[in-house]
Amino acid sequence: MSASSHVLGVYAPPPEQFTHGEGVRLFTEDGRSYLDFIAGIAVNALGYNHPKLVAALKAQADKLWHTSNMFRAPGQAELAKRYCELTFADRVFFTNSGTEAIECALKMARRYHFAQGEPGRIEVLTFQGAFHGRTYGAVNAAANPAYLEGFGPPMAGFKQLPFGDHAALEAAIGPQTAAVLIEPVQGEGGVRALPPQCLRGLRELCDKHGALLIYDEVQCGASRTGKLFAHQWVEGAEPDIMAVAKGVGGGFPMGACLATEKAGAPMVVGTHGTTFGGNPLAMAVGMACIEELADPEFLAHVNHVSNVLTQGLEGLRQRHPDLVVDIRGKGLLRGLKLTQAPKPVQVAARQAGLLVGVAGDNVVRLAPPLVISEADVRECVAILDATLPAARLA
Repeated sequence: MSASSHVLGVYAPPPEQFTHGEGVRLFTEDGRSYLDFIAGIAVNALGYNHPKLVAALKAQADKLWHTSNMFRAPGQAELAKRYCELTFADRVFFTNSGTEAIECALKMARRYHFAQGEPGRIEVLTFQGAFHGRTYGAVNAAANPAYLEGFGPPMAGFKQLPFGDHAALEAAIGPQTAAVLIEPVQGEGGVRALPPQCLRGLRELCDKHGALLIYDEVQCGASRTGKLFAHQWVEGAEPDIMAVAKGVGGGFPMGACLATEKAGAPMVVGTHGTTFGGNPLAMAVGMACIEELADPEFLAHVNHVSNVLTQGLEGLRQRHPDLVVDIRGKGLLRGLKLTQAPKPVQVAARQAGLLVGVAGDNVVRLAPPLVISEADVRECVAILDATLPAARLA
C-alpha cells in the first residue's frame, strides 16, 4: 500500500512532484524545470524563494510562532493598520484562508442587521459561476451543484442570480437582503471580469436598499489585476466588507476579512474567533508581502507585463480561431475560453514544461506569479501555441 493511499482521495494530482522553486519556476527531484503560470492557484504572487519573504519568515521563526488570540500577536496590529491605510477598511480580522474570510464576512453581514434590529434580514444574493471556498457556508453561497451534492439540503438564506444580469439583481434585492456577495473577477467560474458600471451599480443598489456589499477578492486581489485590489479600478465602488487571501501571504497560509467601521462594529468579543489566524509567522510574512504588492513600481510592472500577455493571448486567438473564442479576465488573471474541454491542453502544456490551470466554461486559466518577465510570457505563449491543438482530441 503506497503512502499516498492514506491521503483522503479528494484530489487527483499528476505524477510530477516538485521539490523546490526559484522565481517563476518549479523543479522536480530529477531537476526538470517547469514555468509556473498558475502559482499555486494565484497564491505565490511573488514567485518562489523570494528573499524578502524568506527573510521575514526566518526572522520571526527564531522568536515566536504561536500564542493564539488570547494574547496580542506580534505584528497583527501593525499589519491591520497597513491594510486600512491601503483600502476602504477600518477593521481587519485575520484568518488562515479565503474560505474562512468568507465565513467571517457572511457572519458579519448578518450580525450587522441583527444589531440594527432586523434579525430576520439574513438573505445573501450571490451569482452563477461563483466560487467562495469549500466550507459549508461558502459552498452554499456559491451554490455549485457539483460541490453541494451529497451534503444534505441547501442552506437557507442564499439566492443565486445570473452573472452580470442587473435587472435580475434589481428584482431580487429588497428589505430581506442582508448583503450582495460577488467576485469582481470570477476565477473558478470561468475567469469573468465584472464591467465597471456593474460594480458601481452594485454599490448604488446596496446603498438604496440598506444592504451590505461584500467583495470576494481572494483570487483577484493582491495586485493580480494591476491594482492592489481589483475593485480599486472603479471609483465609487468600494465595498462594506471584503474577503482576501491567496496572494496576500505570498504562499504562507493567510487571509483576512476587511470591513468598514459600520459593518465591523457589531462583531464584539465572543461573536467570532480563530485559533491560528493572525499568528506571528503569518503577520511577518504578510507585512513583507503587502509592502511589495503595494509598491507603485511593482504595480507598474504588473500592468506592463499583463499588457504583453494580453497581446500574446490575442495572437493565439487569431491563430487558433476554431479553438479560442474569447480572452477573459483582467491583469494577470486571464482565461482562454475554448470551444473544447481545456483539460487536454493543460496536460499537454505540463508535458511541455508549462503549468496552467483550468476553470469552468471550457477555460484555460492563467494566474502566474506577478514577477514574471516578458520573456516568461513569450515562452508561455509559445508553448500554448504548440499545445492548444490537443483540445481537438477531447
